[in-house]
Amino acid sequence: MAMSRTETWSVTEPSPRDKSLLDSQRRTGYGMLLPMGIVIAAVTLFPILYSVWMSLNDVQLTSSGFSLSFTGLSNYHAIVSSGLFWHSVWFTVYYAVVTVVLELFFGMLIALAINGVRRLKDVSLVIMLIPWSLITVISAQMWAYIYNGVYGVLNAILQALHLIGAPVTWLGTPSLAIIAMMVADIWKTTPFVVIILLAGLQMIPDEYYEAAYMDGANRWHAFWHVTFPLLRGSIALAGLFRILQAFGVFDLPFVLTNGGPGTATESLAILGYETLFQNLHFGTGTAIAVATVLMVLVVCLVFLSAFRSLVESEGA
Repeated sequence: MAMSRTETWSVTEPSPRDKSLLDSQRRTGYGMLLPMGIVIAAVTLFPILYSVWMSLNDVQLTSSGFSLSFTGLSNYHAIVSSGLFWHSVWFTVYYAVVTVVLELFFGMLIALAINGVRRLKDVSLVIMLIPWSLITVISAQMWAYIYNGVYGVLNAILQALHLIGAPVTWLGTPSLAIIAMMVADIWKTTPFVVIILLAGLQMIPDEYYEAAYMDGANRWHAFWHVTFPLLRGSIALAGLFRILQAFGVFDLPFVLTNGGPGTATESLAILGYETLFQNLHFGTGTAIAVATVLMVLVVCLVFLSAFRSLVESEGA
């Protein structure tokens, strides 16, 4: 029996009963999600909106709590006119850029090394994860002992190697304090980058490398033309998460330097904390927090836009 080469598929409209059943199931699903949506709005959306509202008011403490007096953008004008705010912005941006770039660089090297290990790969990964598993406050206190100018381990090692003649106060001068804090942060958070990049490396098929080597490529060519293009998504993800974390850095400088010496290592988070909880300027403090969030969003959008442009240009 001959069969036609083309077939006509007919799409039947659902009956009114089926539509009613689908609508009922949809309403049931929305109803089950509603309690969780209310909880999420209560613990996330409401505090954010209320913080924005507080930043537009002059907040005064009273015997019964506090009172709000709408002042518009006066709090934002106050922080924009403050040299201390712009110093904190400069330090936070500088700190985020340097630490994220170095963490991506060292994270790539370590991920490639672990991915190329045939034996004891799991042991290498566990050892590498030890810094990341430590609570930041504990690791910051540990680095404070290492950098101590009187009994610090770093001075003892450098003096034993005759690299310095006298103990150095690593946290006593602005430039050394910034470098010391960056070293502590890179040591702690590079394993996070390694995990993301290692997961991306393990998803690249070995056949791609075999084809590259058959075409005469060396290891550098294979990395640049195979590994790096296929790892761009993982690099962007790791960089995005680290930018978010670096802009909100608080516990490390708070324990290690307390924003000092002077205001050399005072990040936006520490400035907001001091304004809110030490000086009790709630309106100005929430304005600093809101401004920080806006800057983080802008930086992330610029980062993603630049990365997308790079991928599109390489693809073209």
